[in-house]
Amino acid sequence: MEVTNGSSSPPETEIPVSLTDRAARQVKKIIEEEEIPSGHILRIAVKGGGCSGLSYSLGFDERTDNDDYYTTRGVDVIVDKRHILYLSGISIDFDDGLDARGFVFNNPNATSTCGCGTSFSA
Repeated sequence: MEVTNGSSSPPETEIPVSLTDRAARQVKKIIEEEEIPSGHILRIAVKGGGCSGLSYSLGFDERTDNDDYYTTRGVDVIVDKRHILYLSGISIDFDDGLDARGFVFNNPNATSTCGCGTSFSA
């Protein structure tokens, strides 16, 4: 199912990007604690750079005409349509263990990743 601007989010099983329960709880906590302005949505993106060529980017932003809109685990998410090629199928988790803390990206499109887990090539 293709999602375009103005359409509602498809069922969770059909969306190209998803958050685990732990990641969704952490995003909601950040929204509350950082007082993210209304109208700003979690943006999942890629950008050039990192030791493997591309790196992941998470932030809060306003929706544009170039964005697809989804809801996963009760969190609204936007992704630039040009980035779906690299992000389709990605699952984002949150690790809060003793040895690491932060978002973890599980991307089936990555042909290689670096040790930090935030850089990949496709």
